[in-house]
Amino acid sequence: MAEKVRQTLANHRRFDPLYHFFALPVTALTVILAIIHFVHRPNWFSGWLIVFTVAVVIIALRTRAYPLKAQDRIIRLEERERLVALLSEPLRSRVGELSEGQLIGLRFASDAEIPDLVREALAKQLSRADIKKLIKNWRADYFRV
Repeated sequence: MAEKVRQTLANHRRFDPLYHFFALPVTALTVILAIIHFVHRPNWFSGWLIVFTVAVVIIALRTRAYPLKAQDRIIRLEERERLVALLSEPLRSRVGELSEGQLIGLRFASDAEIPDLVREALAKQLSRADIKKLIKNWRADYFRV
């Protein structure tokens, strides 16, 4: 089995080639072609083809978004448990103040970095992206969908 590439801020986003580089472009192109077809041959079927292809695009997007949202909820739960175990008072009692985005960003931080990052995230209301940029010792997540 091939070794996994060390994950960093620069390469942590995942692309599913069949979804991102085939299914989405094909459905988007089909909407464009359906519109062109309607312009050249306006009739009820050409109109319906536009409606149908837009519905397929929506289905494709929602099919990806729903599991990502469920995964974000699981990450939120995991990170809250992790933070409660790693933090001491008064930070431990403030874990509930962290937003979903902040919790998701913190999942990449090493255990040693967590207290300082949580303190800074709460004080400055850092975004997920800002937190990720501050991480020095990246904790990889290879299971993201």
